[in-house]
Amino acid sequence: MVCRSLAVFLALLGLILSAPAAFAETSSDTARKKHHGLSLITPEPQLPPDFPHFPYANPDAPKGGDVNLWAFGTFDSVNPIPLKGNKAQGLGLLFEPLMTTSLDEASTEYGLIAEWVSYPEDYSSATFGLRAEARWHDGEPITAEDVIFSFKTLKENNPFYTAYYANVTRAEKTGEREVTFYFDVKNNRELPLIIGQLRVFPKHYFDGSEGRDPAETTLKPPLGSGPYRIVEVEGGRRIVYERVDDYWAQDLPVRKGHYNFDRVKYEYYRDSTVAFQAFTAGKIDFYVENSAKNWATGYDFPAHNRGDVIKRAVELDTPQPMQAFVFNTRRDQFADPRVRRAFNYAFDFEWTNKTLFYGQYERTDSYFENTELAWQGLPEGREREILQKLREKYPEYVPEEVLTKEYVNPEGGGRRAMRRNLREALSLLREAGWETSQGQLVNTETGEPFTVEFLLQSPAMERVVLPYTQKLKRIGMDVSVRVVDSSQYQERTNNFDFDVIVDSFPQSESPGNEQRDFWGSRAAKTPGSRNTIGIKNPAVDELIDKIIFAKDRAELVAATRALDRVLLWNHYVVPQWFSPAVRIAYWNKFDHPDPLPDRAIGFNQIWWYDPDGGQSAQAAQ
Repeated sequence: MVCRSLAVFLALLGLILSAPAAFAETSSDTARKKHHGLSLITPEPQLPPDFPHFPYANPDAPKGGDVNLWAFGTFDSVNPIPLKGNKAQGLGLLFEPLMTTSLDEASTEYGLIAEWVSYPEDYSSATFGLRAEARWHDGEPITAEDVIFSFKTLKENNPFYTAYYANVTRAEKTGEREVTFYFDVKNNRELPLIIGQLRVFPKHYFDGSEGRDPAETTLKPPLGSGPYRIVEVEGGRRIVYERVDDYWAQDLPVRKGHYNFDRVKYEYYRDSTVAFQAFTAGKIDFYVENSAKNWATGYDFPAHNRGDVIKRAVELDTPQPMQAFVFNTRRDQFADPRVRRAFNYAFDFEWTNKTLFYGQYERTDSYFENTELAWQGLPEGREREILQKLREKYPEYVPEEVLTKEYVNPEGGGRRAMRRNLREALSLLREAGWETSQGQLVNTETGEPFTVEFLLQSPAMERVVLPYTQKLKRIGMDVSVRVVDSSQYQERTNNFDFDVIVDSFPQSESPGNEQRDFWGSRAAKTPGSRNTIGIKNPAVDELIDKIIFAKDRAELVAATRALDRVLLWNHYVVPQWFSPAVRIAYWNKFDHPDPLPDRAIGFNQIWWYDPDGGQSAQAAQ
């Protein structure tokens, strides 16, 4: 899954959705098997080594046509490596990873640049064999040196990858087209697949000269290996990609029927309302609708009414992210969980959903929503054992409620309910050392007023935040709302310079190393990390390790459910909402495989241009 720019960027890089390697093949006879793919959910990937193409892709899809898309905000770099800079949309079209994900299998990857991967019984290393045909756009082969360069460069220049690859100590060339990655831990089944997500960059191109420094921002189109190359860049306004006719991987099973458009253009808008108007006028071809109000009331325009624009809600079998109002717990006023819980009592989701969202959303009550990893009932079995030990060891960090209560968000929806909730909020604030004096909430010791600023990057979110601030003002808080441009927003969030933001934490069915960047104590002090909350909780750190080093699926589920409860009962966020469907609209000049894959719309990947109006699109009407 209203997300900050860095979250979107990381999602585009592979959506940060990691998946450990298979909990299988542990005998000495099979420890060094060359795997064509890796999976956690099943002992082996669903598709055999000789599969002809992904079942959701149309291998005969025609090539051609242009597609016009939009992006929010601005950009000042086409270099995806360093943290700094606002990255342009679509850079994933330029650079291929060692392995690629399946759009209808959870936590599964198949070889792309790498033809195969092997690992020993103890998972202490992983070796990747590169395809001989893998090429850069200048015709040079993709080499082991390129892979090693990419790993080192990402780890040195981007704090996300510094944390993500923390257990990967080095990479070495171990054959003509082989690279071996060595790990400082054993039995972490996730690590081979984490490395499989590595996007590879050309060492011979990034030589440090002007516009080719891997650590610097640039608008000079880089050399890639993917299905597209950049043909036009206008900083902050547009970027245009053109399909590579002799793309080296176009006939591989993992790429047949993929990337069918001749040109893909992203036009930048600073206002989603203006972007939608451009869509209704035909200047944008495909639109993902994030506004419930617009979905309910905004599509009464001529092109839609006559059938030229298709409107669809597509349900996907995917985890739902924890989107939430996020507190910066590094700030003194948010250090006490009772204060954070009081904010939840002041938020009236039921009124918001009915009045602003036309009843289209459901309340989020788990960090692993829509998966078996979400808490269920009271903890039992292995999960309860884990929580009891942590409660005994860290009573100040593991609330008693994790063992005795099911987490429930406060329920509003009416004046009586909100009066009750606001009274409870004031009671919690008083317990935490705040009192009301002449209508103002002040610290009982210092007399300082309680101030809070909501930092936003989209004006559209104001319609949600402003009614919320009125509730907070009723209990005496000094509340302000500030909307800034995407560059300033990224700078401030990267450096944790905010009180409250709207953030989103996407998950997979196979959580692992990325949890350190979300919630780990070390990430709390690392600029640019995803631990925007600032969590420094030793119990959470232990739970993250239990997830990463889980012996089997049952252990992983128990540890993740325990983490879910500890995060929820510490009230680090005010959970927002999720939609059970992805809402899309598009001009009727495209077609797609029917049915679509279970886990993604796949517009850029598997749709194709059909100027007469796609049959699948017509059926959707």
